[in-house]
Amino acid sequence: MRERLAAWLADGAHGDMAWMAETFERRTDPRKLMADARSVVMLGLNYGPSTDPREALERRDAGAISVYARHRDYHDVIKGKLKELAAFLVAAARPEQADVKVFVDTAPLLEKPLAARAGLGWQGKHTNLVSREFGSWLFLGAILTNLELPTDAPESDHCGQCRACLDSCPTGAFPAPYRLDARRCISYLTIEHQGPIPRELRPGIGNRIYGCDDCLAVCPWNKFASQGREAKLAARADLDAPPLAELARLDDAAFRSLFAGGPIKRVGRAHFVRNVMIAIGNSNDPTLAEAAAERLDDESPLVRGAAVWALSRLISREEFSSFAAERSRRETDGAIIEEWRDALAAPL
Repeated sequence: MRERLAAWLADGAHGDMAWMAETFERRTDPRKLMADARSVVMLGLNYGPSTDPREALERRDAGAISVYARHRDYHDVIKGKLKELAAFLVAAARPEQADVKVFVDTAPLLEKPLAARAGLGWQGKHTNLVSREFGSWLFLGAILTNLELPTDAPESDHCGQCRACLDSCPTGAFPAPYRLDARRCISYLTIEHQGPIPRELRPGIGNRIYGCDDCLAVCPWNKFASQGREAKLAARADLDAPPLAELARLDDAAFRSLFAGGPIKRVGRAHFVRNVMIAIGNSNDPTLAEAAAERLDDESPLVRGAAVWALSRLISREEFSSFAAERSRRETDGAIIEEWRDALAAPL
């Protein structure tokens, strides 16, 4: 595993993924985070959805939000549970000798390989953890401790010849089984990627506006999964396929209000509306052209550039040329001027 990670990082970690290369040594050795660590306790929390999340992909006038982001930020929920468990461990030992640290995506720690070694599941061909009991729907957290705890047997790989997850990816993010090219992953592109989404990948994003569940949802092991029972992680009805036209018109205050307490708020309004523009461009719905046109004057260059692409796919070439003649002359951002040029030059 260490060698595979090192090869991947050497091959392409750059830009807004450079942190992965910079933290590589710490990620592969928990003792870099806690010098006297002797055990790692891994926790998996089921967040299984009540329905197939791919159903939202059929609503082209609405946005598809990843299952994990339709409720309260899971970091807060899991951290609270980890602290309860950590307090139990300390109380069961000699408090003056016990030391614990809890982590939920808050430190460079390889949670999935550790969870596999702890027996929670195995890393499937999509690189995510798969459980025979909960399928693909587990949040992970970790406790590092200086206590010597008994170990569990690791789970073996049960993927067999199946490649459903690999074949389901809309942007071809899996160059081989057990390998993910994050630069093509829709979850990465819509959440972590800081700049404009590459033009060649935009059509494959469809109406996914925050994350992607395709490779998780298609896994056959989900037939054993059950709906998550944590009340704090119950999905919000208003985040189940919200209308794109409404999302496109969110200003910063409305964005913060709508997503308060949830993970989407962390990406910021500009990056989120950029995603909405891509979804509008993929909608084939001319009635959404007005929402795209309104964003041509957005204060964020990231949004304006995505709006150019969206509008170009919803109106006639003549109408778009008229927009370009007026708007591109007023534009001062070189990247957006290039968006106008590329859109005009794109084949019909």
